[in-house]
Amino acid sequence: MAWRPEYIPAYLSNGLIGLRAGPIPLTEGVAIVNGLAAIDPVEKGEGFARGPYPIAGDIELNGHKLSRLPLQAEFVEQRHDFACGELASRFRFRSGETTATVDVLTLCSRSLPSVVLQELHVSVDRPCRLVVTAKLDPTGIMGRWLARETSTPDSDTPLIDGSMLWEVHGALSTCGAAYITRFEGGDGVERRREEHDELAPLATSYTVDARPERAYVLQQFSSLVPSQSHHEPDRQAARLVGMATRRGFRKLRDENRDAWEEIWKGRIKLIGAGSHWQSLADAAYYYLHASAHSSSLFSTSMFGLAYWPNYHYYRGHVMWDIEAFTFPTLLLTAPQSAYALLEYRSQRLAAAERNAALHGYRGLQFPWASGPRNGEEVIRLSAPHLVFEQHVSLSVARAFAQYVHATGDDDYLREKAWPVLEGVAKWLVSRAVRTDRGYEIKEVIGIAEHTDPVDNNAYMNMAASVVLREAADFARRLNRADAPRWERIADGLYLPIDEARGFIRNHDRYKPEERGLAASTPEALAGIFPVDYPVDARLERATIDFYLARSGAYVGRPMLSALLGVYAARAGDRAGALRWFERGYADFVEDPFSETNEFSLRRFPDKPRVGPFMANLGGFLMSCLYGLPGLALSAAKPADWFTRPVELPEGWDAIEVDRLFVRGRPARLLARHGERRASLTID
Repeated sequence: MAWRPEYIPAYLSNGLIGLRAGPIPLTEGVAIVNGLAAIDPVEKGEGFARGPYPIAGDIELNGHKLSRLPLQAEFVEQRHDFACGELASRFRFRSGETTATVDVLTLCSRSLPSVVLQELHVSVDRPCRLVVTAKLDPTGIMGRWLARETSTPDSDTPLIDGSMLWEVHGALSTCGAAYITRFEGGDGVERRREEHDELAPLATSYTVDARPERAYVLQQFSSLVPSQSHHEPDRQAARLVGMATRRGFRKLRDENRDAWEEIWKGRIKLIGAGSHWQSLADAAYYYLHASAHSSSLFSTSMFGLAYWPNYHYYRGHVMWDIEAFTFPTLLLTAPQSAYALLEYRSQRLAAAERNAALHGYRGLQFPWASGPRNGEEVIRLSAPHLVFEQHVSLSVARAFAQYVHATGDDDYLREKAWPVLEGVAKWLVSRAVRTDRGYEIKEVIGIAEHTDPVDNNAYMNMAASVVLREAADFARRLNRADAPRWERIADGLYLPIDEARGFIRNHDRYKPEERGLAASTPEALAGIFPVDYPVDARLERATIDFYLARSGAYVGRPMLSALLGVYAARAGDRAGALRWFERGYADFVEDPFSETNEFSLRRFPDKPRVGPFMANLGGFLMSCLYGLPGLALSAAKPADWFTRPVELPEGWDAIEVDRLFVRGRPARLLARHGERRASLTID
């Protein structure tokens, strides 16, 4: 593989730590720590913060350093193994007549998820003086040192190579970091640490008179801990990295491989679709699961834990995309990770309650852009109209309801889901207005993000109706008295329908003759899928036909583009479904590591290369797992979750998943094209 200037580095993550590792990982890369928050220097508000780069290093040949002579490094190859979450890199470094070949193995541990592992194998082609260095490096990130240790308190012998306490810009939080190294290089190895410079990167160097006939191996264990997870994060990082070395590199690597083997049992197999589509599904599946973990306390963001300095508009905030697009696939394939995403919301209900009160409403109004520390609204001040984009609460509430349906966990219903459903239902009661048309929700901004608010946005009203019905059903199960009122509002929520053409209009002011981006955004279709608002077959078909006819102006943009193939399939257009998936998803996937961009690379070639964009890849996986098989979670028996025939894109014969988790038990999904219903076989 030849490295090209437009490529962005490989993304590795375990849901707690995210890395971008460049083609030469020792000298180029960034780290994100889940929950670490700073003041963004541009927006002046709370956003993500970079952590110290935990796998930095250097190679020195006869006094010449790679870090000082980067042009003398030759990139050879880099392989990202999605099966186990490992990145294998190879490069050569030449100094005079001597060349060192360096193989680098990097992974983020899933069994000890605060830890990153890296192993270097160095060989030389002639005798030389070789220095191999491991670093824990905050160079280039905003913040300051609060503490730097190379000794261990109450011990004459340091138990770790070093630790640091790093305060991020704005002093919102701190990051603790610690590392330990192990070196195999025969006799005569000289070990040196940077112990005296209080502002220097933590570094450990091993010097040896190297010979061509043997390899030199450096193992590096690094831990990153945010202050949101521990009040002494540097000391906790030291404890955790000590645990990592006691367990050993090989054991942690094996545990990581075992964890990924379990995850891949939920692989979504597209039978008959060909290797192109299967590889796209596999890459999406990998990046989704890499960005979430059962131990994550702070959910995940629009790009997971990925960052690269060319672009990061979303600042690491938790937004509606997580519950609407990221959560559904995790719910059935990795329910413990899905639980963690919801726990972020559950632990921040007070912020949603305060947010509702500030807007003059009761109950819970979840913020549009949620900050990781307290879950409060942190949307940029340069977009004040987005305070009207309030449908995030409906995605959050529906996700809690779906968790109950999928797991059958009545304790979770009482303790976790009910407070959310009740709170959002109360918010809807105070938000809806009684008129001669029924109940209306006025002054909102929908998925299309109009500049001006509209009344009765179709997606908003459809999702509100679904959430109120879910809340009413739970109220009856828990012997609460609210069900009749909530059902009355759900039944009466006004839905804007074009009487002449018989389709659902995006909002009250919407006119069929409108053109432009907002008019072509299929908001009403998103109410049909993935929200599963029930409509009769004629209205559904007319709405699909209307918006697909104008989606050419929309496709290539984020979020709903990945769903367009489902709508075409439901209309019986198999060839069209394949084309829409190609334009609405495949055209977003970029080389060299199959990351999903925010915008279509084909339609918007001048947009920055970013990724992996969770809403797009999550939308595609959700289309394959839910939309095409006709899977709609409910309180009914799992066999009754399928309510429509299986319609697949042209050439796709079936969708199979060997292991999903349904009501606490493993289950197998089989959806063959043309069958009246897909099936779940529960063990």
